[in-house]
Amino acid sequence: MNQFDDYVKALDPDVRASVRKATTNVARARERALSVLFEDAESARLRAMEVKSHVLDNLRGYLLRLEERCVHNGIVVHWASTADEARILIGELCLGAGGVGETVVKAKSMATEEIHLNEHLEGLGLEVVETDLGEFVVQLDHDTPSHIVAPIIHKDRHSVSETFQREGLGPQSSDPATLAGQARDFLREKFKRAKVGISGINFAIAETGRLVLVENEGNNRLSTTAPKVHIAVMGIEKVLPRESDLPLFLKLLAGSATGQLLTVYTHLIHGPRKAGDLDGPDEVHLVILDNGRSKVMNGPYREILRCIRCGACLNACPVYRASSGHAYGHVYSGPLGAVLGPALEGVAGVGTIAKASTLCGACEEVCPVKIPIPAMLLKLRSELKQPRAPWLAFQQAASSQRAWSLATASLPVLSSLPNPWTANRERPQRQGRDFRRWWDERA
Repeated sequence: MNQFDDYVKALDPDVRASVRKATTNVARARERALSVLFEDAESARLRAMEVKSHVLDNLRGYLLRLEERCVHNGIVVHWASTADEARILIGELCLGAGGVGETVVKAKSMATEEIHLNEHLEGLGLEVVETDLGEFVVQLDHDTPSHIVAPIIHKDRHSVSETFQREGLGPQSSDPATLAGQARDFLREKFKRAKVGISGINFAIAETGRLVLVENEGNNRLSTTAPKVHIAVMGIEKVLPRESDLPLFLKLLAGSATGQLLTVYTHLIHGPRKAGDLDGPDEVHLVILDNGRSKVMNGPYREILRCIRCGACLNACPVYRASSGHAYGHVYSGPLGAVLGPALEGVAGVGTIAKASTLCGACEEVCPVKIPIPAMLLKLRSELKQPRAPWLAFQQAASSQRAWSLATASLPVLSSLPNPWTANRERPQRQGRDFRRWWDERA
């Protein structure tokens, strides 16, 4: 993890403070929201886990049912085995709708980030405009998202203002409402001109062929409704069996992702514009993306595909809080990325990010679908070739009762001394009482 540690050491303290503050606030809001949304949040998480596990066990059947219902609704369904297939397909659809030089408006989508769609479309001569406020800022700064829900968690309003002023969107301002207004005025013209809108998908309902998107800004609505062509991109794991499953997942997603009781906008897309409709696209295309997911389905990291992309594990993770998403060097960061990245792309390529964890278990505790992330991180680490010397020393010390007792007794003193590990990390704080003392008192 030298590359990860080097990034953290060089990280601007203001960025680290911004990430820690934002994630801590959202983590607290999550606890409050779930306590209001559910009488028993643990039972809700268990039910969601069962539904997603059932989907994975029967994925082929649900995907074929989804395709059937989507086609019945007038949605054109495309299958993409690889990122390259998806990029080529979407590029052809965009060029067919308007040609070189046309504007494509794009709502927030981690699947399109995963396949590096923007670069491909720009290479075809298309103007691609991100319309989510955070993604828009990232695009203007030639940056990348550092959080799957909050792309600019590593920035503050002052840096956003500098970006907008540099790009001619308006005068410098530290008022968030003013900045949002500047972005809105700029993006409205793009929405009016665009012939293609691209979005991700939060959930797709196999029973009805309905596509579900949730958001808080309204840009998804404009991206999927104003242009003549809407292209939706979803990973194969985004299916839910029935409409009756949706309320549970909408509550869990909103509460876990942002601490809301429900997102501001929930869009239920049934197909293209029909006779008598006041708005909507003439064409709706659904691109169902594999890109390694089938391989993951048949391997030891299958359960990571239950993920609903809420970001709760990132917000709870002490390593993410100290590093931000960019330290992981992957589209997916935090505990989710530390498993999903190597699972999709192979341990040899990006497996070292599995080490970016304390294995404290906070990620599993907050996961709305109860993914056992720490266990999978341990599995990934076992697949890596690691230097044995430090672990052999630990093994010998841990195998000796006297050595272990001496080490644990010395820990409070040793942990207070300056050392390289705590130079860029928070010192761990003891929780609860000393176990051995508690045991001896009752022996």
